[in-house]
Order: sequence, then C-alpha cells, then structure tokens
Amino acid sequence: MIFGIRWRALAGALTLIAAFALIAPDAYAQDPFSEFFGGLFGGGHAPKPKPRAPAASAPTRMRRMMPHQENRKPTYWRRGETNAENPTPVDGTAAPTPDGAPITAAPTGGAQTPAPTAGATPDTTAAKPPVEKPVAEKPAAAAPSYFVAVMGDALGILLSNGLEEVLADTPGVKIIKDAKSSSGLVRDDFYDWTKAAHDIAGGGQKIDVAVMMIGSNDRQQIRQGAETVDPMTPRWRELYAARVDAALAPFHDKKIPVVWVGLPVMKSESFSADMAKLNEIFKERAQRQGDVYVDLWEAFSDEKGQYSAFGPDIDGEIVKIRSADGVHFTTAGAVSVAHFVAAEVKKLYDARRRPEPELAVQSSTPTPAATAAKSSVPVEFHSPVPAPFSAAPSLAERPAIGPIQTLGPPTITAGGELARKSSDPLPDGGDAAAKALARHVFIQGGDQTMRQNRADDFSWKAPAATAPKQAK
Repeated sequence: MIFGIRWRALAGALTLIAAFALIAPDAYAQDPFSEFFGGLFGGGHAPKPKPRAPAASAPTRMRRMMPHQENRKPTYWRRGETNAENPTPVDGTAAPTPDGAPITAAPTGGAQTPAPTAGATPDTTAAKPPVEKPVAEKPAAAAPSYFVAVMGDALGILLSNGLEEVLADTPGVKIIKDAKSSSGLVRDDFYDWTKAAHDIAGGGQKIDVAVMMIGSNDRQQIRQGAETVDPMTPRWRELYAARVDAALAPFHDKKIPVVWVGLPVMKSESFSADMAKLNEIFKERAQRQGDVYVDLWEAFSDEKGQYSAFGPDIDGEIVKIRSADGVHFTTAGAVSVAHFVAAEVKKLYDARRRPEPELAVQSSTPTPAATAAKSSVPVEFHSPVPAPFSAAPSLAERPAIGPIQTLGPPTITAGGELARKSSDPLPDGGDAAAKALARHVFIQGGDQTMRQNRADDFSWKAPAATAPKQAK
C-alpha cells in the first residue's frame, strides 16, 4: 500500500509538470529543462516561436540567453540582423542599424553605411578613424665614450662578464674584453702579456681604465733564458714582480689608470697560500705605482677566513658564488666581484666627467672700482644711543684644592708613622731565629709556639682550689 501511494504521488507530480509545459506560453529563451520535458512529453523539441511582423515604429528585438552564458550580458538582435556567427542575414535583406535604418552596401566594396531615415537630418560629418595613442619611444642608448679594458686569465673573463651587467645602466661605458683563458705572467711562451699590454695601450682603441685580474695559472716555474726558477722562492718573486711592472708600464706611459684585482681565497689550502703570496706582490707593486688595488680575500671567505662556496649576492641572499673546482666563480659570484671593481671604476668615471671649475681671468690693469675698494677704509656705523651695559656679577677665585683637614685622631709619633722598627738590639742569634720562625709559619704553613695567656692559648687550666669554709 505504501508503494502504491508513492507511485500515485509521483505520477501526479509528473502530470502537473507535463500540463504546465503544454499550457505555458511560447518562450523565447532556450532552457535546458524546457527542452528536456518538451522532448519527453511533446515528442520533440520545444515549440518554436511563430514569426511576427515587426512594427513600423519600433523594430522587434529578441533576447537570447544561452544556458552556459547566463551570467553574461544578454545579447539583443533584430530579425534579419547579422551577427558574428552568421554575417549574412537569413532572409537576404539588409540588416537594420540600431536606429532602424537599413545598411546600404558601398559601391566600392568599402565599409557599409546606414541609409538616412525619414525625417532624420543626414550626418554630413565623415566617420573619423580611431585615434591611436602614440607609443613612447625608448631613448636611444648613448654612444660609448668611456672604455674599460678588462685583462687577465679565466677569472678576468668572468670579471668582464660581471662588469657588463653591473655597468649596464652607466651611460657611455663600454667593457672591452681583452682577457685570455689559461694565460698568466709566467708562461710568456703561451701568451706574452707584456707585448699584449703594449698593443692594448698603444692601439687604435681608446682606453680610459685598465682592469687586470690574473695569477691563478702562475704557480709554476719561471724560465729566464737558461735559468729555471722554482715557484715562490725569493728569486722567483723578484722575477715575477718585474713582470708585473712590465705589464703596468705601457698604461703608465699613456697616463691610463689601472685597477688591479687581487685573487680570492681558494678551496685548496696550499693553493690558497700561494695565491696569498701573489696578492702581496700585486698589492705592493700596484701601490708603488699609484694604482688602485682591490682586495677580495675577506669578501669571499667565511667568518673564520676560510674558503666558502656560498655567500651573499648583491641582494643579500645566500647563493653559490664559487664553482665546483674551488677556483672560478659562478655567475652570481662574478657579479659580486664586479660590484667591488665597479665601485673603483665609477670613481674614476665620475672624476673624468666632473666639469673643471672655471678660473676667473684677472685683468692686469685694475679697474677704478677695485682700486677704490682697496684704498677705502671700512665704514663703521655707531648708534647715537649707547647700548645698556650691565656687568655680570663675578665670583671670587677659589683654589683648586682646599686645606687638608684630619678626620681621624692626631698622630702619636712625631713622623706620623703607624709602625716603626724597634731600635732595641736583638740578642745573639735572634735575627736568625726570627727568620726561621717566619719561614716555618708563613712559608711552610707550620704552627707557632703557643704562649701562655695569649689569644692562641687554648690549654685547659685547672680551677684554683678554694679552702673549705670552717663552721662557726
């Protein structure tokens, strides 16, 4: 019985829904529920609306809502109007404009223009093309006028790459890459830096600053003619310093400032110790010639002064700054090195671009005004009313130290001594006995002989016997 009641309720609900779908007026909106029940009970799709003749005064508009576009703004169009999906009207007539006037095709195949309606004033103004906003053009980069030549070995190549990035915003600065990989000041048979320095300084290319970073390949023997010198010996250092001077001489002759960049701490302790010795030579020779020396040792070591593959970049973030071989730099490390060097390059750059002060040209014959100014006496102005003057009260001078007053009792001895040595002569052997006692007590830690009735006398004393009282 319960199942029968449920089936009757369900059948009644379906009957009401079907009746509502049949008697509902024609809808112009596409509804998925209406199509479903219309197809279920009506045997097909929802009935299509009957075409109606548009009124002459106001054109008929239809509102169409797609089920999946219900949140969008509704689209209106008129019968025979074109749209994006069907540019040609179905009935072949010209699509009306929003004001109801049909569009006439241009004879030349151009854009369609609406025909004037009855009673409307024709628009004689031509359609203006859309105005395009002008795009601001980037200012052209300034022509390079300040040239920085970067020389050295593979570390110099990495430094030149970093300087290009760091000095990219400095107008007129151009980095010239003259570094040679696997080169050094020792193996002049592979690459002669003395000759290369002469070619760079005296060539046709203008050089404003020379930057040198070299030495990572120079821990090897120097061959001077028939002489072969072991590395890091006193003779080797002497010859190496001479080669440093030879590489700097061409730039000094051309009055070109030099920035010598020291070597960083290395991963290998022995290799790092030899690079520190080279830095001593670089720094001493550069400062003697008046050049700039950039020290990177502390900047690329940890708080203990040892090698560290990680360190802060230019933004303060801890990144990897050294490569896996423990010698070269990563891209971030090369940029960090370039920031130290760029600071010195910018100082020279600003000094070159700073305008010189104009010197005032003095005439040999003084002008009458100048002569009168020199010979005239300064004019003094005196007020006719004397200024009120009141002297400030002065205090009597006080001595820096007042009289000495004794706070304790007066001294008993004439000389004010607290203790004095006894003038009584000691008995024979008394001095030796006193010294022996002092050594026994104060040095050996022994006990002093007790004296009777002294504070250290802890001996037990028997009470004195009292006479018995006689009976009276």
